[in-house]
Amino acid sequence: MADPLDAYSRVVSSVAAELLPKVASVRAGRGSGSAVVFTADGFLLTNAHVVGASRAGTIAFADGTSGGFEVVGRDPLSDLAVIRAQTVTPPPAELGDSDGLVVGQLVVAVGNPLGLAGSVTAGVVSGLGRSLPAGAGNATRLIEDVIQTDAALNPGNSGGALADSRARVVGINTAVAGIGVGLAVPVNGTTRSIIAALIRDGRVRRAFLGLVTSPAPLPEHLRRRTGQHGALRVVEVVPGSPAGRAGLRAGDLVLSAGRAPVTDAQGLQRLMFADAIGRPLPITVYRNGALVDVIAEPVELTGSGA
Repeated sequence: MADPLDAYSRVVSSVAAELLPKVASVRAGRGSGSAVVFTADGFLLTNAHVVGASRAGTIAFADGTSGGFEVVGRDPLSDLAVIRAQTVTPPPAELGDSDGLVVGQLVVAVGNPLGLAGSVTAGVVSGLGRSLPAGAGNATRLIEDVIQTDAALNPGNSGGALADSRARVVGINTAVAGIGVGLAVPVNGTTRSIIAALIRDGRVRRAFLGLVTSPAPLPEHLRRRTGQHGALRVVEVVPGSPAGRAGLRAGDLVLSAGRAPVTDAQGLQRLMFADAIGRPLPITVYRNGALVDVIAEPVELTGSGA
């Protein structure tokens, strides 16, 4: 008998078969969402906004296993949280590396939207290196370097897996930005540092600069001058932020920070940890045909968005 599935369907169904058992539905306080098992000893990765201020909650897996969990740590800036199951968990999903993603690549979202356990949608990577401004009351925070996808996401998908065609988790679904637009926190070297800090300390000390950026190519004359092919275009400067006080403006092209080239969002994000807090950070931007040097002094990110 001929195989009724085409190549696309076989990929999606194989990813679903691999990941559905490893993605739990999560309830914490009034919030709900999803979480992905990523260690053999019961640690799961989810969104900070899914667990909110809760210290504990309940999880349930596709095989009917359910139980409690404790919140190990959360990082609002990356919208990541680590929880630990107080019940038996399935084998862990494999964490991949989002740095290898390309626009147009097939991705599969696995989660528990709208209370419907074990839902799978598929789409493509629509954009990379986005910055997502998010607010809570008067506070503003930035989720950096997110993945944009057109895989359908709904409430409850948050904290679920975004996977490549080999079922490697390359992102944690974090938000629905609009019709046909979903966003996911990348799984990469920076994310792994955040996860390690959450497991070790329960929190991540982060430096806050206050830029919303997007990757941008450099004009040919700047490529020859700097040896760089890309930089970061400043889309927005958070009012009253260190970046604003330093004189950075929307439209600036960020070429370097801390005297190191900045070619993508991670180049800046990697600097925004504890060591940068309160220390002068030299930044070079291209503005109106000229190179401009400024000095910013990042502050510690706090619950109020600092």
